[in-house]
Amino acid sequence: MRAEVVAWGALTLLLFAAEALAPGAFMLWMGFAAAAVFVAVLVLPGIPLLLQIGAFVVLSFVSIQIYRTWFRGRDRVSDRPLLNRRAEQLIGRVVTLDQPIQAGRGRAKVDDAFWVVGGPDLPAGSAVRIVGVDGMTLLVQAE
Repeated sequence: MRAEVVAWGALTLLLFAAEALAPGAFMLWMGFAAAAVFVAVLVLPGIPLLLQIGAFVVLSFVSIQIYRTWFRGRDRVSDRPLLNRRAEQLIGRVVTLDQPIQAGRGRAKVDDAFWVVGGPDLPAGSAVRIVGVDGMTLLVQAE
């Protein structure tokens, strides 16, 4: 068997093995490109080495771009969309102001944490409803 056929076959297996050891789908697509060049060299003997390498580079780039565009970029639907959005989980709750809201800023204790709140000026001890989030500030209105 020709050395170039063996080399492309070995590179294909090496890339698939690397993907198995460190999954991330990057080496997988390069392995598919190497497999395509392997088949081309096997079926069409006499392809110049520079053309083989060029085909591998182009096929690797194209396959990785296809992966990134079609598979990686898709939004996944979650049954818990607010899981890592702690502030947004609090919208709708009624809490008591720990400090008065003055000049649009105050503080409220929610569960075991203090949050900066923004809204109309209100005295400490007022009940407020959390109606939104602006960064790490809870937007409130009088209850």
